[in-house]
Amino acid sequence: MRIAFDAKRLYNNFTGLGNHSRTTIDILTASFPENEYYLYTPKIKYNGVTEPFLHKDRCKTIGPDCVVRGSLWRTIGTPSSMKKNGIELFHGLSNEIPMGLSNVGIPSVVTIHDVAFRTFPDMYHCLDRFIYDTKWRYACKHANRIIAISESTKKDIIRFYNVPEERIDVIYQPVARQFYTPIEVSDKEIASLPPYILYVGSINSRKNLLGVVKAMELLPKDLQIPLVIIGTGNIYKQQVKRYIARKGMEKLFIWPENVTNEQLQQYYTQATAFIYPSFYEGFGLPVVEAQLCGCPVITSDVSSLPEVGGPHSFKVNPNSAKEISESIAHILTDDNLREKMKADGRNYALQNFDPDILAQKLFGVYKDLLK
Repeated sequence: MRIAFDAKRLYNNFTGLGNHSRTTIDILTASFPENEYYLYTPKIKYNGVTEPFLHKDRCKTIGPDCVVRGSLWRTIGTPSSMKKNGIELFHGLSNEIPMGLSNVGIPSVVTIHDVAFRTFPDMYHCLDRFIYDTKWRYACKHANRIIAISESTKKDIIRFYNVPEERIDVIYQPVARQFYTPIEVSDKEIASLPPYILYVGSINSRKNLLGVVKAMELLPKDLQIPLVIIGTGNIYKQQVKRYIARKGMEKLFIWPENVTNEQLQQYYTQATAFIYPSFYEGFGLPVVEAQLCGCPVITSDVSSLPEVGGPHSFKVNPNSAKEISESIAHILTDDNLREKMKADGRNYALQNFDPDILAQKLFGVYKDLLK
């Protein structure tokens, strides 16, 4: 089979959507090496993350080959290139598909990650909301199949875009394979840290880091161990830092920068607990990464997070600093509970987010379309 993918995020984004694109290509090429994978991108940021895909077996990277360039080529110029290259199926990995695929006889799949711009509109500029909504709506109407990365996202797609349930397949987001293999902490700087709680994710109002800070403020002094925060942010991050400074709590927070995937796995492995009380997630990948690393998880009781965290994580009301604080205290003071959460959480993640099973499910969608 000759399959094309929208690889703009793969080659230019180094957080959620980019990670999803790269991991999806990795699991497909590992499980189905007999296929040909065409990666369409208007541009490439060259670094150690992207360059392996330029030389990956069975993969071919395609850029603009006409006078149309950039986003316009991605939207209207790729179908003719796909037809010329004998593409049998197109997969839009990040919420959108090109216009005119049906005109050249190429069936399509689109992965919808979330509709955060509809559920948290205040986080987005009105023009961005309009553009996203237009792209999502077009993809939901014209793609032959829609993949939702959680049951929660599936419900949102039905709610906001009136898509018949039978057109949507739920296939969970794959996790990078490295997280499935337990490791020893070898980084000296990480190994020398005192006991700590870990937060991983973008630092914006939807992720609720300020709620975590307020929860830590409520902890008894003897339980106020450091919080390691791994993620980038701008206005909201400064808001959180100002709150911390106003309360004189600066020594409680550690902000590592330029963390590699290998270091990230070590941070998860070493942490006493992982905390992620987001207000809304299409999936919540860090929750799975933490559980695979044997780290007890505290997350939210809303959106996709209960299904991703499973029965062995603590689910809290993200609006309640008191409830978050009590969950932290419970884990920190109960050694037996902590060990049970480590073992049971890892088993749950291994059973429900196995990359080979996810690859089989995804390829099953492709085969059904080409029958």
